Amino acid sequence: MATILNIETSTSVCSTALTMDGNVIDHREDYQGRNHASLLSGYIEDMLNAAKKHDLKLDAIAVSMGPGSYTGLRIGLSEAKGLAYAMNLPLIGVDTLQTMTVAVMFSDFFDEDVLFVPMIDARRMEVYTAVHDYALQEVLTPQPLILDDMSYRKELDRGPVIFFGDGSEKARPLLETHPNANFITEIHPIAANMMALSEKAYSNKQFLDLAYSVPNYLKEFQAVKPKKQF
Repeated sequence: MATILNIETSTSVCSTALTMDGNVIDHREDYQGRNHASLLSGYIEDMLNAAKKHDLKLDAIAVSMGPGSYTGLRIGLSEAKGLAYAMNLPLIGVDTLQTMTVAVMFSDFFDEDVLFVPMIDARRMEVYTAVHDYALQEVLTPQPLILDDMSYRKELDRGPVIFFGDGSEKARPLLETHPNANFITEIHPIAANMMALSEKAYSNKQFLDLAYSVPNYLKEFQAVKPKKQF
């Protein structure tokens, strides 16, 4: 397996993690607000020092690619690109919604028929979301969505659904009366939870182009209100 420096800056949380062979060697997280510009370089230096302390050679840099905020993603990708270029390392892009889903999957034991719905707050009643099954396959592709009381009705009628992320709180009043709706709080995309995804991408040699890769900014997408289902 690989030694990877993971960087997550897609939301208000700024975090880094040094991982190797399924283990988190060291990590840093800040939940106090959008302090990415002032904190990230120091967090990266801490991870490089941790690698040196454990006599580890980095194999790759992994960075969150969104969806998420323009400023956070721009800062994270810029730092990751610069580091990958300077150290002649491959760059891995990790989907933020998948990172959140993996965090929930590993947090408890779930039935195999459960569906996982990460939700990142956009604005007003909008979220950026996806639906994953227990194998992390996309049941609903990543997309913007304007929430109403019929959102996710097909998935809810199918079986148990777990909603999480900072967008799930505004979905709760609309969906919580459905018997299959379940909510998990305090789920944030953090670098330590990128490990399984970044290691898999490294094994499959799924690397980004340092010159042309751009993240998925929330503002690039226009949410469409779904049609009512009858």
